Amino acid sequence: MTDGNRTLSQAELAAIEEEFDPEARFRTVTRPVAILAGVILFALAIYHYYTAGFGLPRATTHRGVHMGVSLFLIFLSFAVVSSARHKTTGFVILGLPVLDWLLAIAALVSALYVPWIYDQLAFRIGNPLPLDVAMGTILLVTLLEAVRRSMGWPLPVIALLFIGYAYFGQSMPGIFVHPGADWSGIVNHLYLSSQGVYGTALGVIATYVFHFVLFGVMAQRIGLGQLFIDLATALTGRYSGGPAKVSVVSSALLGSISGSSIANTVTTGALTIPTMIKIGFQRHFAAAVEAASSTGGQITPPVMGAVAFLMVEYLGIPLRTILIAAIVPAFMHFFGVLVQVHLEAKRLGIRGLTKEELPNAVKVLREGWLSVLPLLLLVYMLMSGRTPFLAAFWAITACIAVYAVQRIMASGVSQGAREFVVGITEGFISGAKSSLAVTAAAALVGVVIGVVTLTGIGFKIAFMLTSLAQGWAESLHASLSFLPFELITMPSLALLFTLMMTAVVCILMGCGIPTTANYIIMVAVAAPVLAMMNVEPIVAHFFVFYYGVLADVTPPVAMAAYAASGIAGANAFKAGNTAFRLSMGKALVPFMFVFSPSLLLVTADFTWGAFALSFTGAILGIVALSAAITNWLLRPLLLIERIVLPIAALLLIAPELVSSSIGAALFGAVVLRQWLAGRGTPQAAA
Repeated sequence: MTDGNRTLSQAELAAIEEEFDPEARFRTVTRPVAILAGVILFALAIYHYYTAGFGLPRATTHRGVHMGVSLFLIFLSFAVVSSARHKTTGFVILGLPVLDWLLAIAALVSALYVPWIYDQLAFRIGNPLPLDVAMGTILLVTLLEAVRRSMGWPLPVIALLFIGYAYFGQSMPGIFVHPGADWSGIVNHLYLSSQGVYGTALGVIATYVFHFVLFGVMAQRIGLGQLFIDLATALTGRYSGGPAKVSVVSSALLGSISGSSIANTVTTGALTIPTMIKIGFQRHFAAAVEAASSTGGQITPPVMGAVAFLMVEYLGIPLRTILIAAIVPAFMHFFGVLVQVHLEAKRLGIRGLTKEELPNAVKVLREGWLSVLPLLLLVYMLMSGRTPFLAAFWAITACIAVYAVQRIMASGVSQGAREFVVGITEGFISGAKSSLAVTAAAALVGVVIGVVTLTGIGFKIAFMLTSLAQGWAESLHASLSFLPFELITMPSLALLFTLMMTAVVCILMGCGIPTTANYIIMVAVAAPVLAMMNVEPIVAHFFVFYYGVLADVTPPVAMAAYAASGIAGANAFKAGNTAFRLSMGKALVPFMFVFSPSLLLVTADFTWGAFALSFTGAILGIVALSAAITNWLLRPLLLIERIVLPIAALLLIAPELVSSSIGAALFGAVVLRQWLAGRGTPQAAA
């Protein structure tokens, strides 16, 4: 595929993904180490595949084995510094520095220590032995280093700050002061209890996420990703700005099996970005469209990265409830990007693809229908109430069966069988490899959660933010008292300011750490803030999740946008700014479902009437805001229209009937003026 001028090879695309995705920066190793790592990765995948179908061992044992093996592999797979991935210095064994072997063994032993002494934990928690403290210290140190290698500095720094807060609590200012804890007490809470490293976050990764990552890899191997891209091209490519719309639709479809923004960007962007540039879109805009679309993969059912499964654990509700709740917000995100793409194409007069450039939808489905069956099976089992890991087991099994049929049909029984064995082995190894960094991150996030439960800082932050929001709301409400009607109530104003502050914190946190880690931390720190404002738990969790995802396209650390700019040959910062603009729909959506919870379909006070009203307001609000940003609705906007439309958008998504009616009237007036201007009537001149 080309970047507009030349062909980008698979190696170059992999290099782009590696450059902007720390989790993909595996180092070059010697053949013996590669064989050892490959065997362990394959064994880890087989272990999870087996336990998904035939039962899980004791939770602490399962989590300890998963974490220990993953940390061991991280020290084999990631160099001390990224620049040293292809060279090794100092004293080495089998091509790896001795220090890496020592760290790998230390991490494995300290991770397995807690499962080993599990029967004695009831007598050790609260009164740890010196050996317990030593092992806990080793695990924390190796865990910090493993995350630093595989994901960079931000998350380890945050974890160290939280540990420092727990230790120096008596020296903290104001409401943040607490009695503090000595090192033995900190290790006891973070290492021996279920409130720290071995907590919910690691459990979800080991029990659910690994299986769905493996399913995503296997689904790509049987051609499901390519089918989605071809089908999206056949259905939307002919319309104005066709390749950009293909990017949006294909990213939505691909997002249903993959929760990685950067991987989605590289996979679909390799095909859509060059075509967008070819038909007239600017390079930075083409990169931005792909980045904004690909970030939607993390919010698209049924996989949703790891967050859907974390919500199941935190909220104690069935997975199908989470998936149903995610449908409308995910649609709103892709609809928002699609509207801006359409308006931009109309503004620039950019064509769609010709018939000769389009694949035939019927032919695409006829040739690739077999690869859809595992996804359909997965969705059916999830929606019928089966456990997520059992659903993943059968979906992976279906992928294996489909792959066997594909290889035999393509190459015959003998050759096909050999290709099948090689392909399945590579798929299992790749799936296990993709889970390493997220496992380490989830374990380290357990440190942050442990400090929050140990010190109670979450409720202190909640009290501070809600008090600040209440003060701002009172001031603004008083300044609007001259109006003959109440535009927005005091409680709604206080909630609005609370949401705005929470959103900013989520975005800032997301600029340096992965979405899953960001979500877990924000649930501990920010969700109590929203709970104090009487926001339903599922709504609060979705809010912090969506704003964490937005960080992938928010400069200065917009990794998905930077990866897309590498394919497009565009200015990275400009692409990031444009991707953030295209994601404005996603920025509005969380506010919509907080003020109108019926959009999530599963809230306690859901009614179809409330849903219809909220959905209509949301659609009109997104269109109004998109038109203002693009400077085009039916034709170019007047300056006053560009000012009025954002106001109309905000009023349309507001919860009060008066404000929504005013917003609808303003939007309608702009549409009418634009329509009359097109007809050239005297009213238009007036």
